Amino acid sequence: MRRFGQLIGLKAEQIEAYERLHAVVWPEVLAMISACNIRNYSIFRHGEQLFAYFEYVGDDFEADMAKMAADPKTCEWWTLTEPMQVPLEMRAPGEWWVIMKEVFHTD
Repeated sequence: MRRFGQLIGLKAEQIEAYERLHAVVWPEVLAMISACNIRNYSIFRHGEQLFAYFEYVGDDFEADMAKMAADPKTCEWWTLTEPMQVPLEMRAPGEWWVIMKEVFHTD
């Protein structure tokens, strides 16, 4: 299992809409998250920043992320959420959310 932490900005005028949307995530999107071997997925907000945490339990992260990106319902969801977000300049090429380095963990 691999743990992921991610960061992205959120437009101030979209905070309420973003939170309303995530209060009723579409079942198809939730099913695809699970089908792509993501568990324990959470998004936290602090001001205009979002922090996401999830655990990946699969064997091929890139293939699972490609599967998710090819899913029509997930793509439809992203057409709603992406305009609300502000990618951070520190992100690596090809990243939308900045992938953070894990520096500590304990169970």
